[in-house]
Amino acid sequence: MSKTIYTNGLIYTLDSNQPVVESVVVENGRIIDLGSHHEINLQWGRAGSKMVDLGGKMVTPGLIDSHLHLSGLAFNFIDLDLTGTKSKTEMLGKIKQKADTIEPGKWLIGMGWDENLFTEGTTPTIEELDYVAPHCPIFLKRICYHAFLVNSKALEMIDYHPSKEVPKGGSVVLDPQTKKPTGMLLESASQLVTKHIPEKTYEELKNGLGLGMKFAIKKGLTSVHTNDPAYLGGLEQTYKMYDELINQEKYDLRCNLLIDYPFLPALKEKGMFAGFGNEKLQIGAIKIFADGAFGRRTALLSEPYNDEPSQYGEAMQTQDVLFNMVKDAREQSFPIAVHTIGDQALENVLDILDQFPKVNYRDRIIHTSLVREDLVKRLADPSRIADIQPRFVVGDYPWVIDRIGKDRERHLYAWKTLLSEGVLCAGGSDTPVEPVDPLLGIHAAVTRKTPGHLETWNESQKISMLEAVKLFTIGGAYATNEEAKKGTISRGKLADMTVYSKNLFELENPDELLETNIEMTIINGKIQEV
Repeated sequence: MSKTIYTNGLIYTLDSNQPVVESVVVENGRIIDLGSHHEINLQWGRAGSKMVDLGGKMVTPGLIDSHLHLSGLAFNFIDLDLTGTKSKTEMLGKIKQKADTIEPGKWLIGMGWDENLFTEGTTPTIEELDYVAPHCPIFLKRICYHAFLVNSKALEMIDYHPSKEVPKGGSVVLDPQTKKPTGMLLESASQLVTKHIPEKTYEELKNGLGLGMKFAIKKGLTSVHTNDPAYLGGLEQTYKMYDELINQEKYDLRCNLLIDYPFLPALKEKGMFAGFGNEKLQIGAIKIFADGAFGRRTALLSEPYNDEPSQYGEAMQTQDVLFNMVKDAREQSFPIAVHTIGDQALENVLDILDQFPKVNYRDRIIHTSLVREDLVKRLADPSRIADIQPRFVVGDYPWVIDRIGKDRERHLYAWKTLLSEGVLCAGGSDTPVEPVDPLLGIHAAVTRKTPGHLETWNESQKISMLEAVKLFTIGGAYATNEEAKKGTISRGKLADMTVYSKNLFELENPDELLETNIEMTIINGKIQEV
């Protein structure tokens, strides 16, 4: 295979041995040399080498999203995507437009709505939903997946009546005056509806997943760590889908698959282990939930909620159950990736992890949203990494301050503290909860504010542009123990690089990130066509 020389660039390697170079030489998907344009051209610029002129553009190691759900991105291409909708009128308009293309009686499925973004109106009523979609049942998942909207046709399809039993932990919201459903379902009440919605075909899911991969690549991502079996029909079907797309149909996005705890026996049955696969597709950590979220006050706190003093949140598992889940994972030499938002949930997880020997891969603490000082030191262990989502400051502020109170705000999304205390951190989006675009995550990490707004949240926890870029490069590599293969542009490493329209390190205002485009995504030494 001939060599490719990427040259005439401003290439930030994030490797202290050669921090900035002009040219990189690639062969067989690996970086074999790097340096100045002159020396590389002299050494390698002979006939047969393909030259790619970077036009003076900024280049970094390939961007990595350490925590998302590609399945959620896939559903955005299959179903109605309401992400970013700015008003009730706009939301109802999108629903009507989609409904007009659907046959009577067929389900209209949508996701991503968030009334906190509305500049006009509030959550649509059941009457408004009936008006725009009278002929088809609708089921619309809120961006957090903890609340859902349905219309009267949907209630008719599930044979809803006032005495119908609702699954434990859920509720059908009723109008206080009329005592009739408002169209809002909370938590597990969604199961009343989901069991009536026909499953998507394998080909529908696979096609949507392929589109999601291409979209992620278009946004500059070269690797993702994705959690999907619960949404794509289980372990076997999920792995089959990814294997076909990546290893057979040559989609180049590198995917590390986080596997939900219930599928642990299936992993053993199939002989799959942490690291099973190849450099393009691998089995990763075991996903476990320790608590819920701030929005519904289910994140587990050590002190009560500021706006509901009787509430501390909810542990998704008892300590005994959580201990046994970790034990089961360890018996198969798996690391865990545990959803941990509240500080008490974090303490509970660390108490259990301290009782187990380490494995060959780092344990991943996903979200680490509220972290007390005493817990930071316990996180600063090279066998652990915090998977953080910088864009949560956009989705959660300012209402989250009402939940936890001003006194605890300094502990919320405290990325500067984590980094300065030596905690390994990786950056992700949690798509579809937040946009997959890593530049939006970098912007949130650097500014701690919503694009277009002036107010900055907990400004002392801002991090530098370099620190933010490292979250989505070196940090992502550390999360899967692949720092010897990726995360920096270095000799011998995978030839994954991201090329930008602007130099992120020379922006006069970090808001210029919002106007920065991805010029090129290079995976395995190849420019991706998307």
